[in-house]
Amino acid sequence: MKYVVKLGGAALENPTLLHACGQAIADLVKDGNQVAVVHGGGVQLTKTLAQMGKKSEFISGLRVTDAETRDAALMVLAGRVNKSLVAALGTHGQSAMGLSGGDGHVFRARKKKTTPDLGFVGEIAATDPRWLDAIWAMGAVPVISSIALGFDGEYYNINADEMASACAVATRADALVFLTDVPGVKGADGKVMRWLTLAQIPEMEKAAVVSGGMLPKLNACRDALTHGVKRVRILPAESASVLPDLLSSRVNDGTEVMVA
Repeated sequence: MKYVVKLGGAALENPTLLHACGQAIADLVKDGNQVAVVHGGGVQLTKTLAQMGKKSEFISGLRVTDAETRDAALMVLAGRVNKSLVAALGTHGQSAMGLSGGDGHVFRARKKKTTPDLGFVGEIAATDPRWLDAIWAMGAVPVISSIALGFDGEYYNINADEMASACAVATRADALVFLTDVPGVKGADGKVMRWLTLAQIPEMEKAAVVSGGMLPKLNACRDALTHGVKRVRILPAESASVLPDLLSSRVNDGTEVMVA
């Protein structure tokens, strides 16, 4: 089976959670699965920008990215965060290869057209998963930071959820799992929804039941499911240990997003 696991939020900051996520991913590979990890690092980037004296601004869950912020994102995401994940997998005996979406032209970006303008924020325009296939052929895990190279030669900051969805579609993954710092998608009653259909999402957005960073995440879920990915689940990072059993047994943690 083929998995794409998106890792972000507290799991990248908390050594215990990072250790547990690394163990779960290593176990998936030991069970004979191919796994790609896509990661964000927004918390770390915000901290770095603050140290630089720059204030972070978000619109609809997306970071406003000027040239200086983009350069910092390249340094933090493709550098420290990426290599910490490679190291975390290595502690469990699992080899991993860290790369950005721009390496090998695995992901090509174009500027995201928005009002107001978000700067160097991009969206995936093309994919070429041959490098990922080569890494898998060596028994390793590709660890991909959410930065992609535009056709104009500029690097663009890509929402990590969108990058994970594009990765799952490009590799024809069986499952896309978002390991997050929230228990799942909460309904109007504040309770975690165990199942969420695509048809329910527009009304939840309209009623502001979901907002902020959950908006691009649910859009990424929609894109994956409508382009052939079979299973999509938003799972709290604390429950990463259930990953190896996700497709073979009943899992009650998180939210399963379904076509219908």
